[in-house]
Amino acid sequence: MTESVRRFTTDNARVRNQKSRDTKQSESDREQTLSCPECGSEALVSDSEHGETVCDECGLVVEENEIDRGPEWRAFNSSEKDQKSRVGAPTTNMMHDKGLSTNIGWQNKDAYGRSLSSRQREKMQRLRTWNERFRTRDSKERNLKQALGEIDRMASALGLPENVRETTSVIYRRALNDDLLPGRSIEGVATSSLYAAARMADTPRSLDEITSVSRVEKDEIARTYRYVVRELKLEIKPADPEQYVPRFASELGISDESERRARQLLKNAKEQGVHSGKSPVGLAAAAVYAASLLTNEKVTQNEVSDVANISEVTIRNRYHELLEAEEQTQIP
Repeated sequence: MTESVRRFTTDNARVRNQKSRDTKQSESDREQTLSCPECGSEALVSDSEHGETVCDECGLVVEENEIDRGPEWRAFNSSEKDQKSRVGAPTTNMMHDKGLSTNIGWQNKDAYGRSLSSRQREKMQRLRTWNERFRTRDSKERNLKQALGEIDRMASALGLPENVRETTSVIYRRALNDDLLPGRSIEGVATSSLYAAARMADTPRSLDEITSVSRVEKDEIARTYRYVVRELKLEIKPADPEQYVPRFASELGISDESERRARQLLKNAKEQGVHSGKSPVGLAAAAVYAASLLTNEKVTQNEVSDVANISEVTIRNRYHELLEAEEQTQIP
């Protein structure tokens, strides 16, 4: 009995030692694959099309016949991709439940495309109602759902990209979790979050443009924006006038030469310190107007004023300052 126990203990120890050696060997192999065995470079590129890992420096094929982790089907357009895909949409902060809940379609049809009977339609409508109630079970989720819908509406009206909407949703969620909403309106915090996210993504919109699509006043947006930035410690750089130039130039239909000239005017103004304390929107509008004149393109102050949503007086004042800065730059 004692001999069998000793033999069993010895066998277990041998198995453990073998596993330990195998683990160390696999770890050393993994470390070796992180760098090229030929030149020692760590610039390894995975080629999923050929199932290989190649060194970007010397071209050595480090690994081959790798497992293809992509789908086993092919799709040639978006509709085929949607039909063949067996997974749902990725999670997103732009939905109050991050897109993880189940939605009941609005079409009153079964799996074969046949219309439902009146009794089944009533049943599906009740299910939709209860499903909507369960998706927003408490006041916090209802608050978030309303705010994210408002953010999506304003971002669509302003033509802001999806990354700005995602950043806005994250900022609003942080404000909601930090209890910054008591005493402030949902629309006000949502609008200020959108204004902050647009500036953080280098696609700024002026406060007047934000106000034109919001349901709150300009003063409340500015006040809430300062409060949210201060409490959440957001790092937002001052808006660069050059970031407004492409949008203004596109809406006015001026040439690429005028756009480049406007950028040059703004760079000269920065060198002379003219931009300090001035509205970036006014400087950008004046630069576009001045550049159009310098390149012999017919753009009126009224047209620039409508696009930039500022007064013609501001354009004239900034216009003269930009030309003076241009002259100072050319003086040796």
